[in-house]
Amino acid sequence: MNGTARRETPAPRLTRAPVPVVLVGAYGHGWWHLENLRRLTQAGIVRLAGVCDVRPVEPERLRGLGRPEQSEDLGQLIERTGAKITILVTPIQTHAELAVRALEAGSHLLLEKPPAATFAGFQRISAVAARTGLGCQVGFQSLGSAAIPAIRQLIADGVVGRVKGIGVAGAWERDTAYFTRSAWAGRRRVGGVEVVDGALTNPFAHAVATALAVAGGGDADEVTGVDVELYHANAIEADDTSCLRIRLADGPPITVAVSLTASRRHEPYVVVHGTEGRITLTYTLDRVRVERVCREVTTVVHPRGDLLENLVAHVRDGDPLLVPLARTGAFMRVLETIRLAPDPLPIPDEHQEIDRDERGAVVRRVLPGIANLTARSAEHLALYSELDVPWATPRAVLRVRERAVAEYSWRPELATTLSPRPYLHPVRTLGGVTVTELNPADHVHHLGVSVAIADVGGRNFWGGRTYVRDVGPTWLDDHGVQRHLTFVRRDEHGFTETLRWAGPDGVEILDEERTVTAVPLGGCWALDFRFTLSNLTGSRLLVQSSATKGRAGAGYGGFFWRAPGSSTERAAFTPDGGEPHGSRAPWLAMSGSAAEGDWTLVFVQDADPWFVRVEEYPGAGPALAWDQPLVVERTLTRRIVTVVADGRLSRTQAETLATQTSGGQPKRKAEDHG
Repeated sequence: MNGTARRETPAPRLTRAPVPVVLVGAYGHGWWHLENLRRLTQAGIVRLAGVCDVRPVEPERLRGLGRPEQSEDLGQLIERTGAKITILVTPIQTHAELAVRALEAGSHLLLEKPPAATFAGFQRISAVAARTGLGCQVGFQSLGSAAIPAIRQLIADGVVGRVKGIGVAGAWERDTAYFTRSAWAGRRRVGGVEVVDGALTNPFAHAVATALAVAGGGDADEVTGVDVELYHANAIEADDTSCLRIRLADGPPITVAVSLTASRRHEPYVVVHGTEGRITLTYTLDRVRVERVCREVTTVVHPRGDLLENLVAHVRDGDPLLVPLARTGAFMRVLETIRLAPDPLPIPDEHQEIDRDERGAVVRRVLPGIANLTARSAEHLALYSELDVPWATPRAVLRVRERAVAEYSWRPELATTLSPRPYLHPVRTLGGVTVTELNPADHVHHLGVSVAIADVGGRNFWGGRTYVRDVGPTWLDDHGVQRHLTFVRRDEHGFTETLRWAGPDGVEILDEERTVTAVPLGGCWALDFRFTLSNLTGSRLLVQSSATKGRAGAGYGGFFWRAPGSSTERAAFTPDGGEPHGSRAPWLAMSGSAAEGDWTLVFVQDADPWFVRVEEYPGAGPALAWDQPLVVERTLTRRIVTVVADGRLSRTQAETLATQTSGGQPKRKAEDHG
């Protein structure tokens, strides 16, 4: 060598052919994908080889994209064009079928959100993708943002301390035409086919998915429960105003509150609440704001990857997908809960501002203050029903084998004289027979199934008149109230709730933790009801009934079930055939008739005597203070299991069911006194 530097000849740069793509659905949101395809076509990354739609696509719509083949047969179109990628932008209810067809034809997939209308459809797509080894990217654009891994790193580094919860708020405006733009818009189902269009599952699906991505990996198994509240201001079948709470196996609780009834667009956001600050992601702008206690506020806008470009890189070079199908499993768990939830409740016109055209037709509906309400939800991690919203009906539906068997009202609007409290009504058998009654004329303060006590430290938590010794039933201003505080757990099978009992003067008397669960039991079901009352007074608290004040036999107070009907064809019996009223039998059965058919209730507990009424009205429950006052120094715990059955059961049948529920029955706790 002569010491002269040797100049290397650069290797020739390999030119890659554009990846052939098929677009399924060129109208509606398909316009956005056409614009993106034009951009990537000009960059030489993709080539639109085919368009699949039920109607011909005019040349102007395909401007700058050549002359792609058009066909209604997706499988044949993929085969003829050799498309490596299919972009699926069709109505939600068609996703599963078309996604499977594309994968089976050998094409990778960019699948618009939500992936499917049912969790079963999602599983079907997942199985085919796994079998074929093809990539399936889901069109949650916000999950392609670098903001999400940045936030997860901030959380992992403890920048805002321990995460207490994640809140999401979103409020957009939509006119009535938005809900009539297609046959499936604003529908939960069409012709018996699941659609599940709605604020949470379509326009604000990104809000839900983004929060789940911040909190975890997005796998289906991460979600352990979802509370859903669905409402609509517009005359639609689906929801336009909704909220939910998601519970994760290993992560903070998430609340999401959204609406399509704002007067203008408000950018939706996700806020991470920490013990030492908060992180706010405006996910439509990829903007992250970090606020820490006594620290400078920082704001960073992060880049976002294009999902189609990423899918091309996956097909060419094996790059990992930004939003693989598996990462949307948690979202699909939420969608499935929404699908199975009761139909949305209408928001009365009196709470709306309604714009009409010159012919009087409604063109837009606005909920005044809705943007502020969604922000309050995100700030307090609360559902609409927990924020004293007048149109938000606080109710929960309990299900057994996908049948609604009970509804729970936890913040009912009741007169003071009824001693306002949460209650279960209607409660139904699996056959649909209603076995509770609410506000009956004979005792308007009887509220389905509730915890009601005649006298707690001189306050009436039963409702109606108060029995005064040597005087009799008397109207007094002594009615207390049980206030719902929060749900610790809540799903379609039951809940754990905290409540506070206060007297008429507002003085707080008791805290309560209540757990209610509906469980299948052979051909019927059982309501497992547990409650623990904690004394807040700092001194011994006296629980009394009218019987302890001199009214013989009136030992009512505690868990109480008001059954329906005025028929005299009612019966109550215990295992030994003796007098049920006052019995300490381990179980009590009551049967009767309602408009829908016959019913039987089997109550199981062994802590207290039974209070029973049959002839005057049908009602029963364990009596906390049967004939002697009960003193509560610290806590009082009880559990009762009620079998709810169709038809009139024999004593033998009732005994069998009672035996099946007898495991772990409550005993009088050592800390109870009386």
